[in-house]
Amino acid sequence: MARRIIEIPEISRVEGQGAVTLRLRDGGVESVELRIFEPPRLFEALLRGRSRFDAPDITARICGICPVAYLMSACHALESAAGIRVDGPLRSLRRLLYCGEWIESHALHVFLLHLPDFFGLPDGFALAVQEPEVVRRGLRLKAIGNALVARLGGRSIHPVSVRIGGFYRVPGRGDLDDLLPDLRWGRDTALELLGWAAQLPFPDFDRDYTLVSLQHPDEYPMCEGRIAISNGGTLAVEDFDAHFTEEQVPWSTALQAHLREGGTYLCGPLARYHHNFERLAPTVQAAALAAGLGPSCTNPYKSLLVRLVEIAQAFDEATRIAASWSPPPAPFVDVPQVAGTGHGCTEAPRGSLYHRYSVDEAGLLLDATIVPPTSQNLATMEGDLAAAGGQLATLPRREARLLAQRLVRNHDPCISCSTHFLELHVEEA
Repeated sequence: MARRIIEIPEISRVEGQGAVTLRLRDGGVESVELRIFEPPRLFEALLRGRSRFDAPDITARICGICPVAYLMSACHALESAAGIRVDGPLRSLRRLLYCGEWIESHALHVFLLHLPDFFGLPDGFALAVQEPEVVRRGLRLKAIGNALVARLGGRSIHPVSVRIGGFYRVPGRGDLDDLLPDLRWGRDTALELLGWAAQLPFPDFDRDYTLVSLQHPDEYPMCEGRIAISNGGTLAVEDFDAHFTEEQVPWSTALQAHLREGGTYLCGPLARYHHNFERLAPTVQAAALAAGLGPSCTNPYKSLLVRLVEIAQAFDEATRIAASWSPPPAPFVDVPQVAGTGHGCTEAPRGSLYHRYSVDEAGLLLDATIVPPTSQNLATMEGDLAAAGGQLATLPRREARLLAQRLVRNHDPCISCSTHFLELHVEEA
C-alpha cells in the first residue's frame, strides 16, 4: 500500500511553536497530529495559595496578544465567587477595553499572518511590497487598537488597570474624546477592507462544525452571555464542565477539549458570528451580507472575512461607548471576602476563554482551571487537516506544505509568540 508521511517540524506565521505530522495511506488519512511542543507553563498550579486579587494580573501573562481576555475571564469568575456583578459604566469600560484587544489581535492576524496566504506570499513583508496601501491601513487599525488598550489599561501589552470589581482608575468625562476621530476612521476603513477582501479567491472548504460561543440577548458577545452550542441549545457558564472536557494526547503538551457526549467543536469568530449575526450593528451586518457571508459561515478560509466583520463591530461599539462616556462615582465596586467557587467565560479574539476558581474564607485561591480557546480548537484543526488529506496525498512537496500551513493558520492558533519558518520532509513508503 502507498504510504506518505508529511512532517512539518515548525509552522510559520502562527503565534507560537507547533508542528504537524500527517500519515497518509492509499490517498486517505491514517492519522493527524498537531503537535504543540512548548513546555507546560503550569499557571493553574502557580495560582494556588495566592490572593484572589493576584489572579487577573498573573493569568494575563499567559498571553501577550490577548491579555485583556485573561483579565476579564478571571475577574468575572472571581466576582461570581464573591456573588457580585459589575454593571453600568464600569461594564461599558470593560467592553471598550475588550474592543481594543479584538481590533489589535484580529488586525495582526488578518494583515500579517493570514492575508499573505491568499497571494501566495511567504510573509507580511512581501505583502507590504505587493499591497502597500492595504497593509498600511491594516497596521493603522492595529495601532488604534493598541492605543485604546494603552489608554484604558495603562499600557498596550499586559494592561495593569483592571481589578476584581472594576478598575484601579477610570478616565474622566471627555478623556476619550480625542480617540473618536481614529475610532470613526477605523470603523469605516474596516468596512471598506471587508468589501475589498470579499473579492479574494477562497477555496471551497465548508465543514460541518459544532460551533460554540457565548450568546447574549442584546449585544454581540464579549464579556457575558450563555454558552451556545449549534444544534444543542444554550447553557449557563457554570455548566461548562458538565458539557466539555479536556484530555492529554501523547503528541502535545497542550490539552485538547471535546464535547463530553463525544466529538470536537470550534469556538472563535465563526462560532460567534453564527450565534450572534443578528446582534451585529446594522451597518456591519449589511456589509457582511454584501461580502457574501450570509448569517452563518463554516468555511475556515473565510474566517478572514469574519475577523474583518468583528473589527468593524469593535470599532462601531468603541465609538458609541467613547462618545457617551460618563465616569462612575468610583472606579470599582466592593468585593466581599467570602468562600466560594466562581465561573467566568469571555470571548477572546480566538474564542471562548473559561476560568473557574475556588476561594477560601481568607480570599486565597484553592483551585484554578483555565481552558483557553486554542486547546478547544486543536482537535478541530486536526479534523480540517484530515478532511484535506486526500488532496495533501496528491500534491507536490511545496504545495502540500503550503496547504497544511494554511489549514492551521485559518484558525489563528495562539500558542505563544513565534518567528519560525517551516521545513517539510516527505517520506515515501
